[in-house]
Formats: sequence, structure tokens, C-alpha cells
Amino acid sequence: MYTYERKGVAVTLLKGKLVLLVLLLAVWAALAYPLDAEELAVAAVVALLISLLPLGSAGVFGEIRTSPRALLFAVAYVFVFLGELLKANIDVAFRVLKPELPIRPGIVRVRTNLHTRLGRTLLANSITLTPGTITVDTDGDVFYIHWINVASDDIEEATKRIVAKFERYLEVICG
Repeated sequence: MYTYERKGVAVTLLKGKLVLLVLLLAVWAALAYPLDAEELAVAAVVALLISLLPLGSAGVFGEIRTSPRALLFAVAYVFVFLGELLKANIDVAFRVLKPELPIRPGIVRVRTNLHTRLGRTLLANSITLTPGTITVDTDGDVFYIHWINVASDDIEEATKRIVAKFERYLEVICG
């Protein structure tokens, strides 16, 4: 018999495998659109087989909230991320094309309010994928970010400029 804590782990793992199955199917459908019945059947079988593999990290997908609000924030997050990605690409391109624009590279500390492994991983990757910033290291709720143009050495101001735009959505999606 499971103890209460073991049941929670088992439920999280099962939820993680179900979320992984749905994500795999969604990615397959997006890449193979338009789908026919045979393709969808093969996709379902392959996604099911992959999600049933004994992946120790599949439980991390159980940290994703599946409420309507979280799903809405996940869709919004994609657009927010793409907007930040576009702005950062333009900023870096201008700095390359106009050498007189200031560049003050440095490593800054920022804090996050995210508590889940998945939330922190998504935040670190979102920062790294945005040109001009790279997550160098993490230590609990502190991230060390290499910033192409350090606008502030203050941890609160740097957090506001780098982290806050992503964190607001990630808190709702995965806590």
C-alpha cells in the first residue's frame, strides 16, 4: 500500500506521462498537418510507446497545471515569448550593425518566484533562447544571467527587466 506521499508521487508521474502523451501527439500533428486516419493512428501508438517508457524525468511534466486558466496562459506565453524573441533579435541586430550603440556585457543576479523544476527550467531556457541573455548558472531561486547590455546591477531591477515578463505566465502554468 502506498503512503500518502507515495500516492502523490504516483499521481504526479501518471499525470506527467499523460501530459507527455498529449504533447507528443500535438507536436506530431503540428509537424505532419494535414493528418489522415492512418497517420493519426501511428502517431498515437508511437506517442503511447514513448510515454510508457520508464523515463525518470517524465514526472516533471506532472508539474504542468491543466486548468483552463493555465492552458490559456500557456497559449499567451507562446506569444509573449515570441514577442520578446523578436524584440531581442532586433536589439542585437542593431548592436551588430551600429557599433556606436552601447554594449556593457556582464553577469547579473536575478531571483525567481518559481518553485517547480519545470518552471525554473522553462524560465532558464526562455532567457537563454532570447538573444542578448544567457542563463549561466542557477542556485535555488537565484539565476546568474550573462546580459549583453547590463542596464542595472540591482538584483530587483535586473529581475524586473529579464525575468518578470516570463515568470508571470510560468507561475500560472507550472508554479
